[in-house]
This record gives sequence, C-alpha cells and structure tokens, in this order.
Amino acid sequence: MKAMISPALLYTALFGLAIPLSVLAQTNSSSQAPVEVEADRLDLDQRAGTAVYTGDVDIRQGEMQLRGERVEIERNDAGELSTATATGERAYLRHQGEGQEGPTEGWARRIIYHVAERRVELIDQAELTQQEDTFSGGRLEYFIDREVIQARSDVDGSEPQRIRMTLQPEQ
Repeated sequence: MKAMISPALLYTALFGLAIPLSVLAQTNSSSQAPVEVEADRLDLDQRAGTAVYTGDVDIRQGEMQLRGERVEIERNDAGELSTATATGERAYLRHQGEGQEGPTEGWARRIIYHVAERRVELIDQAELTQQEDTFSGGRLEYFIDREVIQARSDVDGSEPQRIRMTLQPEQ
C-alpha cells in the first residue's frame, strides 16, 4: 500500500526547499525555476521546523544542485529557513553564479548551507572547484557573495586533512 501525502504537506516540504535554493541561485531565471526533488523518503516535522529527505537525494533548481544520501532542511524560531545540510560519502553541491564562466562545485561528507549568511561549509574530505582552481582539506568555507574561501585541516573526530590548493595562472 502506498503512503498518501496531503497536498498541503507536500507543498510545505517543497516550499521549505525553494527558498534556500533560490537564495543560492543568483540569476532571475534560476530563482524562478521549479524546484525538483528526488528521494526515497521524506520525514516532515512542522513543529520542529525540519524536513528530512533520505535515499539518494537530488535537489535541483535552475543552475543549483544539492545531492546527498540525506538532506535536512531546518527553519529558525521565526520560521525562516536557516540551513540545508547534505550528508553522505560524497555529498555534492553545484552552483552557477551570475557572470561566472563555470560552476562552483563542492564535495564532502557533510555540506551545510547557511541561508542568511550565504555561506557554505564543506566538512570532512572537502573539495571545492572554481573553474580550474581546486581546494581541498578537512574543512572549507565558501562565502558566496564575497567569493571568499577559507580552508582548515582540522575536522572534529577525525585526523587532520592537509590543505591542498591548485591555482591556475591568469590568461
């Protein structure tokens, strides 16, 4: 027997994703694009302000993509979206900013997008690629608006993972 999800509950779950993804998507065409979600399961807790997608989760909106074995969306006390956290062996984030020649892509065991700060944390075996420049380490932070990257070798509960960086010369 298939489980039935009420249209209101489904709308709430999808609406919870639309805002953080549209905040990441810088172009008007991306922010107006539909949010597409694929997952094996959804657990929605309106009182706690969480939506948890599990099982090969793939979320897309325009030029933005977030993938993981588990993606959790959280709201703060004011009901505003606060974080989107993707976890898995190789969680993935792809973002094509306005005016960028190529996408920014990131991989890690945990990716946390802080909506209000427009900041992405890539934690544990983190990698970030911007065009042909690459960064890796235990923890990378990417500040979207400032286009700033901070790298650290330390990861809680794990051996330090040295920082590596390859920058291509200007053409």
